[in-house]
Amino acid sequence: MPVEISPDSLGYYIGFETEPTDWFEVDQQRVDSFAECTLDRQFIHVDPEAAAKTPFGGTVAHGFLSLSLLPYFVGALQITVTGAYMGVNYGLDKVRFINPVKTGSRVRVFGKILDITEKKDSQYQIKLMVTMEIEGEEKPALVAEWIFLQIT
Repeated sequence: MPVEISPDSLGYYIGFETEPTDWFEVDQQRVDSFAECTLDRQFIHVDPEAAAKTPFGGTVAHGFLSLSLLPYFVGALQITVTGAYMGVNYGLDKVRFINPVKTGSRVRVFGKILDITEKKDSQYQIKLMVTMEIEGEEKPALVAEWIFLQIT
C-alpha cells in the first residue's frame, strides 16, 4: 500500500508501520552472483557440500546480500513525499544481522517510520526502521535504520 507523505503533515506519519512486502526467494544463483561481485567466496555461501557440514546445514546468503536487497523492498513499500521526483540513499544506522538467510529461503520486509524532517528546501529526510523477516523463522534476518532523502 503506497504511503504518500504531505510536507504539511510530516509529524503525522512518525510511528507509521507499513504492511509487509511480498515474499522474495534468495536462491543459490543470486548468492553465487553476489559472491562473484564482491569477491566474498567463503564456502558457507558458495559450496553446498562443505556448508552442509556446518551448523547452518547448507549455504547461507551473505549478510550484505540481504542488506543490498533493501532498495528493492523499500521501493515496494512505496514511501514518498508528495511531489518527490527522486530519492537518494543517506545512510544506515544500527544495522544488525540477527539470523542467517539459508539459501532457498524466502524473505520480506516491513518498515516503521521513525522520523521525517525537512533538511533543506524541497529535501525531506526519512528514517525508516526496516525488518527483514525469513519465512517460517521466529527471528528476523536483519534490522536496520535506513535514512534516505526524498527530493521534491
